[in-house]
Amino acid sequence: MSLNKVILIGNVGKDPEVRYFDSGSAVANFPMATSERGYTLANGTVVPERTEWHNIVVRRDQVAFVEKWVKKGSGVYVEGKIRTRTYDDSSGARRYITEIHADRVEFFNFGGARRDDGQQSATTASTPQEGPFGAPAYQQPSTPQTSSFMESSDADDLPF
Repeated sequence: MSLNKVILIGNVGKDPEVRYFDSGSAVANFPMATSERGYTLANGTVVPERTEWHNIVVRRDQVAFVEKWVKKGSGVYVEGKIRTRTYDDSSGARRYITEIHADRVEFFNFGGARRDDGQQSATTASTPQEGPFGAPAYQQPSTPQTSSFMESSDADDLPF
């Protein structure tokens, strides 16, 4: 098991950007927000909700799924590895960027409800395997599939 493996569940902040290269390969990037609920301590101190933003990078066979199905506001489950890269900006200052290089991207339904526009959520792939929480997962959909990994009334608490 990799020591830098991460699992994130959150919402996509904007539509993915997909770039194709002359070699035929492609890469997709999108921001993803994860939130930790606010709470009140026993002494009355209020700790506010905290939202973290993550840069997600998708390569190989997952790019087609992300390009076709993932949109701003989509609830997603991401498994991947943490990678930090550096560069020098135009003023010569060293900059650091931390990214999650996704090995797996799936839809995550926060409340079990379908979208109002009549579209169904899709999950990833062609060979069934077990996804998070024992639900079926797929790698590349030929047709949209619905996904409901967790029943929760927490959808109203999301920052979207």
